[in-house]
Amino acid sequence: MINESADIKPVPTSDDVAVPSGTEPMAFAPKKKRARTSTKAIMAAIEQRLGHKFADISLLTTAFTHVSALKSSRGRSDSYQRLEFLGDHVLGLVISDMLYRAFPQADEGELSKRLADLVRKETCIDVARSLDLQEGVKLGAVGAGAGARLRRSVLGDICEAVIGAVYLDGGYAVAAAFVERNWLERMRKPVRPLRDPKTVLQEWAQGKGLPTPVYREVERTGPHHDPRFRVAVELPGLEVSEGIGGSKRAAEKAAASAMIAREGVK
Repeated sequence: MINESADIKPVPTSDDVAVPSGTEPMAFAPKKKRARTSTKAIMAAIEQRLGHKFADISLLTTAFTHVSALKSSRGRSDSYQRLEFLGDHVLGLVISDMLYRAFPQADEGELSKRLADLVRKETCIDVARSLDLQEGVKLGAVGAGAGARLRRSVLGDICEAVIGAVYLDGGYAVAAAFVERNWLERMRKPVRPLRDPKTVLQEWAQGKGLPTPVYREVERTGPHHDPRFRVAVELPGLEVSEGIGGSKRAAEKAAASAMIAREGVK
């Protein structure tokens, strides 16, 4: 039982504490809120990297909106999918025009191969990463790991959607200038070989009056589910070249590439 007659002293409050003359009572510092970059700031930074100021910023926002981020009441047309469709065809037209002007001696087959390499998904992903477009991707409620994977997987689609948005907002000339800025160097220096090395070697051999190269399996090693093949390619009067691969075709290509490199075939 508490003794009410005991001398209980109340805990002093800030109003009860004596403050030396000329000073102010200490105020408790508010908790610092975690700084968050607004969508507006992110879009402004992306505009700067794209080199285009949008008259209708909603186009750019839509270009970054994955269908998972939409409320159930909204249609899929509010995601980037329609812009991706448009951007894909704008990209194809601009690249085709660039190739036609840059390679006046190339035939239709070579132009088609160059076009396919430049508009493929991996190239679009590479461009998107160079512009840090992953920063603006809007996803729905997904786990952290799943979100990171999804963000990477849709980058190529986002890149094409951005081209569509730039085209709608600024017109063909602006979209073409954007594509040229980001694809010109890739057009000049393709990452992948445009032609199969076996085809290159065969055409070179025919030009020299030689027969068709002969490929011969030299060795097969490794388990049944993961074999390794060693293949030799032979041409009369030339030293045999060998290549190794996970399939006979891959090993044949490696052997052809080895002979091409050794003989200085362009």
